Amino acid sequence: MGKETNSKKYDLEERTLVFTKRVIQLVNAVPQTLANREIAKQLTRSAESVGANYIEANESLGKKDFLYHIRISRKEAKESRYWFQLLECPEALIPERISLIQEALELMRIFGAIVEKTRQKSISYQ
Repeated sequence: MGKETNSKKYDLEERTLVFTKRVIQLVNAVPQTLANREIAKQLTRSAESVGANYIEANESLGKKDFLYHIRISRKEAKESRYWFQLLECPEALIPERISLIQEALELMRIFGAIVEKTRQKSISYQ
């Protein structure tokens, strides 16, 4: 059973890494208007933070620290969705932007479920 947990942890680390790489590819492909440059900076930072905070959560010093970083991952995924909606994309890139918005939503839900499950476990142990 421990192996399954490690596998899930790795899968989500990999998933957040792939998400960030896709965001970087999209940002590099959009027109470099003044607005897009600023939005791209914010989008890249928030997308990078999703995975980075998940890794931090897995190396946490305790349950509070774990939940703190998971909540930040969820918040950054939500923020990424906002920046995607502002990013000006040529028609050919719109399907990728939509796919990334969906992935950010799914990551938000996953991190939300982790928070809820962790909180329920701590309640049941008290």
